[in-house]
Amino acid sequence: MTLLARPLLSLALAALLGGFAAPVLHAQDGPAPTTWNSLTPAQRDVLAPLRQEWNGMPPRRQQHLLEKSEHWVTLPPAKREEIRERIAHWQQMTPAERQQARENMRLFRQLPPEQREQLHAAYKHFQQLPPERRAQLMQQWHAMPPAQRLRWLHQGGGHGGPQSPHFPPPHR
Repeated sequence: MTLLARPLLSLALAALLGGFAAPVLHAQDGPAPTTWNSLTPAQRDVLAPLRQEWNGMPPRRQQHLLEKSEHWVTLPPAKREEIRERIAHWQQMTPAERQQARENMRLFRQLPPEQREQLHAAYKHFQQLPPERRAQLMQQWHAMPPAQRLRWLHQGGGHGGPQSPHFPPPHR
């Protein structure tokens, strides 16, 4: 992993873990609002976390989500459940957390393709770890002061250590 990619690992990881696409800003003109009851059962299923606020959403945001849902409803049930969970997580985030997630995604998209691939591979590796280990690593990462995180990233990000090759070692 290059030195440029290492500092962005935490940003990309945060974006990918919390990552749900940012909502589209709405304009005054555009599509007419869609009521919750007019959605198909499959659309209501995948968009269930948005049920309470759906009818009050700006029409352009509704349209954006409906366009996304056209693909989502074709996915296997496990993938649809993952999307529902991401939507629910996004809904529970504070405005500051959402803004940080948007910024992380913006930074991720600016990386060269090979660095994005490296971060994606690290994320996939992280996702393959047992849930207890992922939780432990995330807890340790969040407990590190920012300066310690940077030192860890600049020292190779744990490469070659007895723990995970991409994530911080347990505190000793």
